[in-house]
Formats: sequence, structure tokens, C-alpha cells
Amino acid sequence: MPTPYRKILVAIDGSDESAQVLSRAAGVLSGNEGELHLIHVIEPLALAYGADVPMDVTDLQTGLMEQAREMARRYAQRYQIPDGNVHVELGSIEKTILDKADKLEADLIAVGSHTRSGLALLLGSTARGLVPGAHCDVLAVKVDQKSG
Repeated sequence: MPTPYRKILVAIDGSDESAQVLSRAAGVLSGNEGELHLIHVIEPLALAYGADVPMDVTDLQTGLMEQAREMARRYAQRYQIPDGNVHVELGSIEKTILDKADKLEADLIAVGSHTRSGLALLLGSTARGLVPGAHCDVLAVKVDQKSG
């Protein structure tokens, strides 16, 4: 019988689907000793919009990081995840998630997966982009699409 997952890194983006990904990851860990870690990655504005941003975006970036930390803490509280296991990072999404998984020696990375457009497309591409570089298993949670 395979060894159960002991350390799971859950990538969240703050969308409604993040709760589904976190719930699935918690379910994988359920009944086993182990720990959940949350990660939310914010791409630097200069990276997201090109290096030619015509103004200083430091204050805006700082505000985004503070909002992201608060959002991640709210998710963590639902699953009694300690503050030390909540990671809000600035960088390239896939590389930052993979680097954190390696640093934590995670057994599993859990991420949402979609096939739609917009933010859903971003998450879908993130899930696909993690697999080749991951040194552990990747769980791509197919998240529900709400029609609207």
C-alpha cells in the first residue's frame, strides 16, 4: 500500500473555487497525520504588465500583498491551518509554487483546474504547467463551473 501524503501544498487564488481545492486536499489528508500548507502567489505588476509600467507601483503591490495575506488567513482558519503554513509570495506563479513545494518537501501539490477562459484559463494553465517541473505528485482538482 502506498504511503499516505504527509505534506500537501494547496495553491489558492482567492476565487470561490479555492475552497473546493482546499476541501479536496483536506480530504486527501483526512485520517492521516500530516499538514496542509496554503500558497497564494501574486505576480509582480511589472511582470504581469511588462517592464514598461509608467509609474511606481510599490504601494499598489504592497496593498495587494496585504489583501492576499488576509484572504489566505481566512481560508486557513476554516481548516485550522497554522499561520506558519500560510505562504503569500511574490513571483512567477508556477516557479514559486514549485520552489515552495521543494523547500517544504511536499508530497503533493493541489491546484484547481478548469478548461474555460479568463481566470479559469489561468488556473488551468497553472495546473498543466506544474506537472513537468514538480518533484512530487500534482492533484489537479476539477472545480465546479457556476453558470451565470
